This record gives sequence, structure tokens and C-alpha cells, in this order.
Amino acid sequence: MGNCQATDVAAVVIQHPGGRVERLYWPTPASEVMRSNPGHYVALITPCRLPNQAPQHQPGEPPAGPAAGEGVRFTRVRLLRPKDTLVLGQVYRLVTSQEVIKGLRARKQEKMRAQMEQFKQQRQYQRMKAPGDEQGLECPVAPEKDAQVGRQERSRHRAAQPAGRPRQWRPSLQSISEVGS
Repeated sequence: MGNCQATDVAAVVIQHPGGRVERLYWPTPASEVMRSNPGHYVALITPCRLPNQAPQHQPGEPPAGPAAGEGVRFTRVRLLRPKDTLVLGQVYRLVTSQEVIKGLRARKQEKMRAQMEQFKQQRQYQRMKAPGDEQGLECPVAPEKDAQVGRQERSRHRAAQPAGRPRQWRPSLQSISEVGS
């Protein structure tokens, strides 16, 4: 009778989009949950807490708010593959396929934005460091020409990489002569 609290921890908790909570008391493959909920993916929910960056309150004074010393809370979501197993004691959430696509697009845009920012910084650094220019500025280059130069540099790097190891000859159909029958 006193052991009833242990069953709550020994359960797989699945949060549905509508707010319904489902508990399973055995390890279950994610594919089974996805099959019973078409159009949804299973995501592992990991609550995280960042320490508060605000200055600490003085001794003897009450904290500024109810969450003053707690820090910032956020949730980390990791999508599961269908072959993954839902483990007892973990919290999972069903995520619609539209939300997954939206999240992937946002992640891709953020990655592209970071790459563009890095490219701009490198370009600005190269302009400042340009030799032979008294002011340190390069004349602006057309974007098409700049992209073409980047492609040429990449192909030059690719051609230079296998220099230590000779390429093997691979037969092609043009080099093989067929014997007439």
C-alpha cells in the first residue's frame, strides 16, 4: 500500500497535443505509438534550467519575485526514430508532422543566417586586410562573379586534396572494345 508512488515513476508518460496524458507501464517502441497516432512523431522532452544571470539579492531582503533565484526554464525536444524504445520514467510528447516541418525549416533558416553572418564577417576581414590598397578597402564585386570565384576555389581545393594518393584507373564503356560475334 505504501508503494503506490513508485508506479508513477515507472511509467512512460505521453503528452498528446490536445492536453491528454497517456501512461504506459512497459517499454514501448516509438513505431507502435506513431502507428496508433497517425500524422504524429514522438519527441523526448527534457526540461532544462539555465542559471539566472541577474545579480543576487542582498541578505535580509526578500527575492525580487517568485522565480528570482530559479533561472530560466526551457524545454529541449528530441525527435525519436520509429525503431527507438520509449523508456520507463521519461516524458514524451506527440508532435504533429506540420510542427516538425516548421521546426526543421526554422532550424535550417537559422543555420543559413549564421553562415551568412560568418561569410560577411570573413569578407569584411578580408577587405580590411587587402594588400596594395592604402585605405584597406576592396572594390565591390558583383555577387555572380563572387560566387563563381568561390566555386573555383572549392574545385581547386578538391583537385589538390588527392595529390598524395594517385587515382586508380576505372574502366569506362568507351575504352572497352567489344569483340564482334
